Amino acid sequence: MSFAALKRELLRWPGVEEGTSWGKPSLKAFGKFLTRLTEDGDSIVIPGIPFDEREMLIEADGAVFHFTEHYRNSPTVLMRLSKAKTGAAEALLRRHWRRLAPKKLRDADTAAI
Repeated sequence: MSFAALKRELLRWPGVEEGTSWGKPSLKAFGKFLTRLTEDGDSIVIPGIPFDEREMLIEADGAVFHFTEHYRNSPTVLMRLSKAKTGAAEALLRRHWRRLAPKKLRDADTAAI
């Protein structure tokens, strides 16, 4: 999976638009940070991942999931897109999108995303 392919899919979701964050391509949902490409050009930032879940993801598949010192105290995981299974990033980002979405939209049928 590439960031370009992920971006094409996520831009179909309601309220998602392109932006930049820390000088890298990013996606925002409803004007708030959804994800961005990291400096390595392969990983994306996935916020809203509880620390215990992050540990489980890294233990289960350290080739895909990791974090840097910068994110040590943040409920965030990094995902290497080149090693990730198709749809894995979307599933994790969908949870974060739901946290950012207005209640009315969140409560609507969002099965399409």
